[in-house]
Amino acid sequence: MVRISNRMPKIGPIELSEFPLLLAPMEDVSDPPFRALCKEQGADVVYTEFISSEGLIRDAAKSVMKLDIYEKERPVGIQIFGANLDSMLRSVEIVEKSNPDIIDINFGCPVKKVVSKGAGAGILKDIDKMVSLTKAMVEHTHLPVTVKTRLGWDHNSIKIVEVAERLQDVGCQAIAIHGRTRVQMYKGKADWAPIAQVKNNSRMHIPVFGNGDIDSPEAAKRMRDDYGLDGAMIGRASIGNPWFFNEVKHFLETGNILPPPGMAERVEAARRHLQMAIDWKGEKLGVFETRRHYTNYFRGIPHFKEYRMKMVTSDDAADVFAAFEEVLEKFGDHVFA
Repeated sequence: MVRISNRMPKIGPIELSEFPLLLAPMEDVSDPPFRALCKEQGADVVYTEFISSEGLIRDAAKSVMKLDIYEKERPVGIQIFGANLDSMLRSVEIVEKSNPDIIDINFGCPVKKVVSKGAGAGILKDIDKMVSLTKAMVEHTHLPVTVKTRLGWDHNSIKIVEVAERLQDVGCQAIAIHGRTRVQMYKGKADWAPIAQVKNNSRMHIPVFGNGDIDSPEAAKRMRDDYGLDGAMIGRASIGNPWFFNEVKHFLETGNILPPPGMAERVEAARRHLQMAIDWKGEKLGVFETRRHYTNYFRGIPHFKEYRMKMVTSDDAADVFAAFEEVLEKFGDHVFA
């Protein structure tokens, strides 16, 4: 039987709406410009890209830049990863200076270069260390500490109910669980049943958020109604599609699917996204790092290759802005399915 809480979820002192939607931390995706767009479209909590604790304590430019947050994003969490206790505690002190609302620990990244150092999902091989590191970080900061993790290292080592309970007992304020193991990477189907088991544990009182394969408003509704989770952490479905949060909320409230945004709205979002990225990172990086979103902004338009190539190959911002205008002029009456 699914246990559905009648309380509004809270992360420490931060009060959230019923079934909040969280923007997942995504490397090279969830930067300030993208977080701003998602926030405008209904994301309740947004997280930064994951940040290396070793990079922070060595003052690496790329890591430090990821600490940039803005008032309009709040509540916002800064996510850090690492396996060395001293480095993680020192990075907490650095993160606090950016004044986020939440510090999140990444215990779920499956990428080999992270896992090989015992960080991210690599720590799922040593649950005692995972718990002790979380405990030390909770005791080292006044900010609420949350965790993002996976079901386990592999199918034979799934102990997420026990893990979540132990993390809660040492002061973790919320947990987001991706419904795959590290061995699965992003293959196969996310299994939400073990996440529901965490929520149904009568000892659990912190919010339990589900992550993985929330690719439609209907999926989010299943996560809420059939699995009883406290909220949904949305990742890949939002890339180039910040409207997804609003679409999910509208469906949960009304049962109706919103029509997809039209061409003018998509062009305006792409234009604003690029301009914010340039303002933040400068033209070269802003142009380069926004490219990954354009395919989804303009997905499903026939005979679009010429314009997409202009967007993703030009190093000149003026050329990309011009391509947006050409798209609006040529495809302005296109109806998105």
